[in-house]
Amino acid sequence: MSEFFSIFEYAFFRNAIASALLTSVLAAMVGTYIVSRKIVFISGGITHASFGGIGMAYFLGLNPFLGAAIFAVFSATGIEWISKKGNVREDSAIAILWSLGMAVGIIFVFMTPGYTPDLMTFLFGNILSVTMAELILLAAFCLLTALFFWIFYRPLLHTAFDPEFSQIMGIPVAFFRYAMAVIIALSIVISIRAVGIILVLSLFTIPQITAMLFTRDFRKIIPLAAFWAALGSVMGIFLSYFLNIPAGATIICYLTLQFLLVKLFVISKDALKRQGPGKVHKG
Repeated sequence: MSEFFSIFEYAFFRNAIASALLTSVLAAMVGTYIVSRKIVFISGGITHASFGGIGMAYFLGLNPFLGAAIFAVFSATGIEWISKKGNVREDSAIAILWSLGMAVGIIFVFMTPGYTPDLMTFLFGNILSVTMAELILLAAFCLLTALFFWIFYRPLLHTAFDPEFSQIMGIPVAFFRYAMAVIIALSIVISIRAVGIILVLSLFTIPQITAMLFTRDFRKIIPLAAFWAALGSVMGIFLSYFLNIPAGATIICYLTLQFLLVKLFVISKDALKRQGPGKVHKG
């Protein structure tokens, strides 16, 4: 027990826990929008396309996360534009930018002079190395996203589920679609530090799907998803620390196991309800 509490003496561990909680809240808000709009593969395309920005940033000597953010935003808005204006199916646009981003990233990493950078941090994350500056940036972006959702909750809801009717009602559908594309892109890039490019999509979908086992109300899904994401992330960090295994992968494994256990609980509960009270037989 003393070892359990002693790890909180380390600043890197406290930063990791704070980062996990903030990332969970951010993923809950943005992920609920993604899952509700059924655009999970768009976020997957943005995630992998951002690798192109990382490769270019390495080649130019810039901050890799800045390159990832720029590339992710252009990819997100590009998917929206191509699918709406370019007469190209949305899944085709995602496939184009997904593969292009990864290809560009690989080429520029290969062309970078000197040593080949360690890409494991970007591919699988390293939440234990989050700095205070990154934590402040994450908190600020989380707050801005929460304000955006709070102020524009109704228009976001309408444009997500019924864009045609929203257009008739005079709601600027295109503005909210592009604004959410940018927010999704930046949220993904910020979350890469926690779980990496390969695993970040799971953080934006598994807690939301777990929450949807209990409710289909958009407003209720967000706090429930935040709870499941926070629980899974914190438990994943503790397990990774004590088992000495990668934190990002451990978080996703725990979130998946958590979903399966909750799903099993819900199925068992529903089965008992359908069975009803046991009949009493007279002897």
